[in-house]
Amino acid sequence: MIEAVKFWNEPNNKSHWDLELDPDWSAYARMVTLASAAVRAENGALTQVLGGISPIDAVFMASLRDRGVLDGLDAVAVHGFPLDWNHWPIDEWPRRIAEIEAVTHLPVWVTEVGVSTFGAEEVQEFGLRRTAQLLMGRVPRIFWYSLYDLPAAWPATTRHREAEGSSYYRHFHMGLLREDGTPKLACDQFAAFTPEFGICQWFHFEDHRLDDAVRWLNQLGVRRLRTGLSWADSFRPDADRWFDRQMRALEGFDVTLTFCFTPEHRGIAPHHTSPPQQPEEFAEFCARMVRRYASSRACTVAPPVEVAGTTPERLALR
Repeated sequence: MIEAVKFWNEPNNKSHWDLELDPDWSAYARMVTLASAAVRAENGALTQVLGGISPIDAVFMASLRDRGVLDGLDAVAVHGFPLDWNHWPIDEWPRRIAEIEAVTHLPVWVTEVGVSTFGAEEVQEFGLRRTAQLLMGRVPRIFWYSLYDLPAAWPATTRHREAEGSSYYRHFHMGLLREDGTPKLACDQFAAFTPEFGICQWFHFEDHRLDDAVRWLNQLGVRRLRTGLSWADSFRPDADRWFDRQMRALEGFDVTLTFCFTPEHRGIAPHHTSPPQQPEEFAEFCARMVRRYASSRACTVAPPVEVAGTTPERLALR
């Protein structure tokens, strides 16, 4: 079932939203407001969550609150990777959550938290245990990023590049499983923290890992899964057929579904991080996905429908 929907991923991170085109986030604010209303019209009971922010920034959150963006939402979300990228130690997690709670009455979800094994698998083991100690019982939702390592052949969508030391390469080693599907040390411990811990796993278009991922999620006792449907991918040939396959495979989980990625031909700039030319089009995509997979009238996956259109580049998160 679809438990919740999220509007974008890390909107205050220039790897995922073009801050030069939208320096005050006014375009993002309008896009989310329109999308929230469109989703509410399709399913008024569906939980709506602000796109998880990274870095954790109370000033940014207060700005969206003051614009009225949070008025139609049910929760906000944060992402944190203190052992890899953030400039604060892991023990500051409770304080970082409290900073956001101070500027909004909405519950704070942690929709991405994880540790890379770039340096050593034992670091991820420690990070998993300490994160559980700090966050379980403190926030209503926790999603570990991620189940799989990012395949080496796929680029990571990030502001970090190879010249910045290990920052870029850490993206490829965030999984509990290696690229070949074999488990790391922390994988053996993860079931001790489910079902309280969910997993964030992005599935790429026609992702070959989907069925194996479902088996691993069940084996680990995962009940809550965060993933996404790409607006950009929706213009690929047979996009709905792939979306249907993905959502049918995930029917046994409580899914938090993230809507993100601007199609190149619909952006102000030809890039998936660009604000859309017409924010109503993103709202229409969100409403269509909710109507198809989380309708208040029927929650079964609709029969496949072919959608013709352009083919954006393959997108890889983080």
